[in-house]
Amino acid sequence: MTAIMTDTLVVGSGAGGLAAAVTARLGGLDVIVVEKEPLFGGASARSGGWLWIPCNPQEAGIADSPAEARRYLQHEAANHFDGERVDAFLANGPEMVSFFEKNTAVKFVLGPAFSDYHPDAPGAKPGGRSIVAEPFDGRELGAEIKRLRPPLPEITFLGMMIGSGKELLHFFNVTRSVKSAGYVGMLLARYARDLALHGRAMRLTNGNALIGRLAKSALDLGIPIRTSSGLRDLIVRDGRVIGGIVDTPDGPVEIHARRGVVLASGGFPRNAERRKALYPHAPTGEEHYSPAPPGNTGDGLGLAERVGAAVVTDYPNPAAWAPVSRVPRRDGSIGLFPHFIDRAKPGVIAVTPAGRRFVNEANSYHDFMQGLFRATPKGAEVRALLIADHPTLRRYGLGFVKPFPVPLTPVLANGYLKKGRTLRDLAIAAGIDPEAFEATIRDFNETARRGEDPAFGRGSTAYNRYLGDPDVKPNPCVAPIETGPFYAVEVVPGELGTFAGIRCDADARVLDESRAPIPGLYAAGNDAASIMGGNYPGGGITLGPAMTFGYIAARHMQHHPIAPSDQELPQGTRA
Repeated sequence: MTAIMTDTLVVGSGAGGLAAAVTARLGGLDVIVVEKEPLFGGASARSGGWLWIPCNPQEAGIADSPAEARRYLQHEAANHFDGERVDAFLANGPEMVSFFEKNTAVKFVLGPAFSDYHPDAPGAKPGGRSIVAEPFDGRELGAEIKRLRPPLPEITFLGMMIGSGKELLHFFNVTRSVKSAGYVGMLLARYARDLALHGRAMRLTNGNALIGRLAKSALDLGIPIRTSSGLRDLIVRDGRVIGGIVDTPDGPVEIHARRGVVLASGGFPRNAERRKALYPHAPTGEEHYSPAPPGNTGDGLGLAERVGAAVVTDYPNPAAWAPVSRVPRRDGSIGLFPHFIDRAKPGVIAVTPAGRRFVNEANSYHDFMQGLFRATPKGAEVRALLIADHPTLRRYGLGFVKPFPVPLTPVLANGYLKKGRTLRDLAIAAGIDPEAFEATIRDFNETARRGEDPAFGRGSTAYNRYLGDPDVKPNPCVAPIETGPFYAVEVVPGELGTFAGIRCDADARVLDESRAPIPGLYAAGNDAASIMGGNYPGGGITLGPAMTFGYIAARHMQHHPIAPSDQELPQGTRA
C-alpha cells in the first residue's frame, strides 16, 4: 500500500476543514485535504454562507461584548452550555476573521441589520454578529471551478446565484423600481455571458463564495484537495491517532500525519440509522428530507467512535431544523427548497392539515419546525401548508415559486403549487380540513387588516421585521389573505446540519468517554458537537464555529506535535 507523510490530514472540504487546512499551512505545516465526494465544498457550498461571530472586526462601531454574547449563548444552550468551548469560540472567532482577511482570499461583509434569532433574550443583539463572504469571481479558481460543489439548483434563478440582503431585495422589486430593474438586468447579462463562455455562473455568492474563497486560498498555498478520496480507517499507535487509510481512485493510501487528523466530514444528516435513533419524527429514518450532500453520512462520527471517542446525543434538538418543500424536477428526481424568508412575508401563513396555525411563521426556521413538531399528533406525518393569496404570491413568490413575471404554469402542472378559486377549493386540493381552515383565515384576517397578530405575534421582534417587507405598514410581516385565487405549498421536515456530534474540548481535541483527549485527533464543523447545545441562536451559528474551531485545531497542532520527531512514523494499528 502506498504511504504518504504529511503534518496534518484534514477529512472533509467544507468551511471547517478548509479553515483548518489553510491555517495549518500558513503556520508552516504540510497539509493534505481528503474529500470522499468528487466535488469539494460539502454542505458549506450549498449554504447561505453566513458566519455568526460576536465582536467580529466588521462589527466595529456597533456595541457588543464577549460577555453579552456569552450571556446569550448561556441562555440559549441552557443545561447544555459548555463554558470552556464557548469562551474559546468567543475569544478566537474575531481573531480567526482577521487572520483570514489579512492572509487569504477570504473577505467578509457585515449584515448590520441581521438580527439574532431571539433578539429579546438576555445578551442578544438586533444586528451585527453575522457576516457573509463577499461575492467571488469563480474564474479565479481556473479549472478547479469544475470541482466546486454548486448551490442547490432550487435556490438559484435559472442557475444564477442570488446574494442575501440588498441583492435579494432588488429581485423582489424588479417590477417596481427602475434601479432594481437595472441592477437585476446587469446580473442577468453577466450570467448570460458566463453561460456562453463557461457553461455555468461565475459570480459566486453565499456559501459558494465562501468555499470558492477558501479553496482559492488553499490551492494557492499548494494544499492538495483530493476528491473521490474517503477516509476508511484511522491509524493508531500507542494510543495516538497518527493518520488514516484513504480510499482513492488509484487504490488505498496510508497517509501518516505528524501533527494530527482533523475530522470535518459534515456530520450525519444523510445517515438513516442515526436519524432513526435521534430524530423522533423519523421512526424509520426516512421521514426526513435533508438538502445536505449525499456524502454527509456520519463517517467522522463512526471513525471517532471506533477509536474511543464520545458522541453527544442528548441535546434537545439533534439537528438544526428547517422546513423544506419537495420540488419535482424535469428528470423525475425531487429537489428540496429550504424555506428561509418567505414565511415572514406579509400575507403568508402556515397551517397544519387540521387547518390551524401553530407558530409565529416569521420566527426562525428552527423555531418554526419545533412548533410544527409540537402541533403534529404522535404517529402522524409531519407536514404543514404555507398559504398565500394571489397578490401576495405574485409579489413575493412562495418557496420555489418565483414572483411575477415568472409564470405559474410549470409549478401548477407538476403539483408543487396547489391552487383554489376559493379557500374551500384550496383546502380540498391541499388536503386541509375546510371548515377549520376557513375559520382560521377569517380570524387571522380580522386582526391582520390592522397589522396585528394577537395569536402568535408576527412582526414583534427585530428578526421578524428584518425578513418582512418594510413597505408594508404598520407591520412588515402581517397582511390579510383575501384576494383569490389562493395557493398552498407543502413543507416537510429538513435540516441545515446536525447538532449532535463528537465531544470535543476547547482546543477542538476529540474526547473519550472519560473526557480525556485522544492525542492526534481533532474535530470541527458538524462532526463536532455544537456549542449551541441543540438550539439555534442566530444566522451562521454552524459556519462561524466551524471555521473558528478549524482555526483553533490547526493552531493547537502547530504547537503540539504528536510524533517525537519529524522522522517517518512507524506502521500503526488501523482502527
